[in-house]
Amino acid sequence: MKVQKLEKENIARTLDYTANLQADEQVYYAPAATGRIEKIYVEVGDRIKKGQLLVEMDRTNLQQAEVQLKNLETEYNRAKMLNETQSISKQAYDAAVTQYEVAKSNVDFLKENTRMLAPFNGVVTGKYFENGEVYTGAAFGGASKPSIIAIEKINPLKDYVNISQQYFLSVKKGTKVELKSSLYPDRIFEGQVSIVYPTIDPASRTFTVEVKIPNDDEALRPGMYGTINFFIGNTETVVVPAIAVLKLQGANDRYVFINKDGKAKRVSVNLGKRFEDKIELISDEIQEGDELIVVGQGRVIDGSPITITQ
Repeated sequence: MKVQKLEKENIARTLDYTANLQADEQVYYAPAATGRIEKIYVEVGDRIKKGQLLVEMDRTNLQQAEVQLKNLETEYNRAKMLNETQSISKQAYDAAVTQYEVAKSNVDFLKENTRMLAPFNGVVTGKYFENGEVYTGAAFGGASKPSIIAIEKINPLKDYVNISQQYFLSVKKGTKVELKSSLYPDRIFEGQVSIVYPTIDPASRTFTVEVKIPNDDEALRPGMYGTINFFIGNTETVVVPAIAVLKLQGANDRYVFINKDGKAKRVSVNLGKRFEDKIELISDEIQEGDELIVVGQGRVIDGSPITITQ
């Protein structure tokens, strides 16, 4: 049989958690008031750019408000001129200013809710009305919230992960992460922690972090599952060939054999991180310099004499 001298290796210490990706922003887009839909300019699946016109509502109320504003603007300008020559009472001047500002605010509000522009770059994920229909202010057509369309920002994507409190001092804003998805076995998506929530849940003894993953080519989509690895520093540890580790039949206990003065000594171990064909061993009974049996370990028992070959 063959042995291998145990040596510590410098490895990256990581935490692995399941990821459930979400859109960075999700908006169920609708005007603040009910009304007839003049035109919807996008369809489900369309890419949108910030500032792009998405929906146009009936303009009747806006046109009436603009006419009112124009009339009040004339009165406002007249009041300003009279105020400069002190030919108007302060009360009358203040009233003219207030009426104009209220009318202007109303026009701005109606513009925003008549010509509805995209608040971010993203994609249309739902459409619940057609041109000419009346938006009633209620959820309709399968929408979970009152909306005409649904839009999502999918670059970056995010996830919320609950991490054990023992790592509260190790995981910080900016901590690097890697996302792996079974859909892309040959790709690793890099990201980082964007928010560390400041409290610990007393029931689960975990704290929540928000992770953001850049998604420039939009390969990832909201709802996808994967694994997120958090990098929390480097550590020195014993890493051995995975084939050297044996499993107790009928249980989940793991063990290895080491050479102890020419005899096989069975040592119980816990498994840490896996690195391709190697695995981290965790045990108080093994030390750097011990000789681990890596060939023939399945044919020995605790205390049996061994013959080492090169």
